[in-house]
Amino acid sequence: ADANRVSAIILGGGTGSQLFPLTSTRATPAVPVGGCYRLIDIPMSNCFNSGINKIFVMSQFNSTSLNRHIHRTYLEGGINFADGSVQVIAATQMPEEPAGWFQGTADSIRKFIWVLEDYYSHKSIDNIVILSGDQLYRMNYMELVQKHVEDDADITISCAPVDESRASKNGLVKIDHTGRVLQFFEKPKGADLNSMRVETNFLSYAIDDAQKYPYLASMGIYVFKKDALLDLLKSKYTQSHDFGSEILPRAVLDHSVQACIFTGYWEDVGTIKSFFDANLALTEQPSKFDFYDPKTPFFTAPRCLPPTQLDKCK
Repeated sequence: ADANRVSAIILGGGTGSQLFPLTSTRATPAVPVGGCYRLIDIPMSNCFNSGINKIFVMSQFNSTSLNRHIHRTYLEGGINFADGSVQVIAATQMPEEPAGWFQGTADSIRKFIWVLEDYYSHKSIDNIVILSGDQLYRMNYMELVQKHVEDDADITISCAPVDESRASKNGLVKIDHTGRVLQFFEKPKGADLNSMRVETNFLSYAIDDAQKYPYLASMGIYVFKKDALLDLLKSKYTQSHDFGSEILPRAVLDHSVQACIFTGYWEDVGTIKSFFDANLALTEQPSKFDFYDPKTPFFTAPRCLPPTQLDKCK
């Protein structure tokens, strides 16, 4: 897989009501994390560290702080994009649809499909990585794209093993022995949740007790073949607004959808509790998540704020 032929789309999220009041004046990806960083710095930095430099950021609610941070960090920050770019696309009023608001993750891309098609017509793009702007993790996206290419998949979903307490908050997948996704269920409850249990003993090489994590949760990180994504949004599922609840459960029936298992640290910072837990976890010695890997650093705008790492303190 060639990183020069990969584009990334980072979704700015909805109203962020579960993170209120942190989102009272800013979009969820602009919420600070770990002291001097913003949540948007996670997928942006993962893209750069993966060699992906053709990036779109979809924003909608309270986007001023997010736009300012992106401009200050990535457009004025001296990062060399070579033939790439970072473009912010904000929800706007359309003549045929006066409301203009994004109705979901897929709808946000569909509304600006003409922008993407125009850009991709001048750039040789094979695959598109779709990312969320409210998660804390470190990932080389090109490893995900490489598996996507080797499997010749239309869609590849990055999945993480989770326990029952987290399972009902995520989209869950069932896979066969080849990694093909057989079923996708968004935030199941009760009997539906129990039906999505899978055998995770094959992950014992990376997890101490795989039986504690009997579910595979979608991380909201997808790789699409460019043509497959355009076909899904423009032709097959024109009335479907969301990837997790509408498009993916149907796509597994008539498309090649593969799962790629991620066993590293991953926290979805979508609620006050998860935000609190993720920040507090940074104080552990050693921390489960490290901003300071010299080979894959996380970027942000330099500001006079406390560091994210404090040693031997109370």
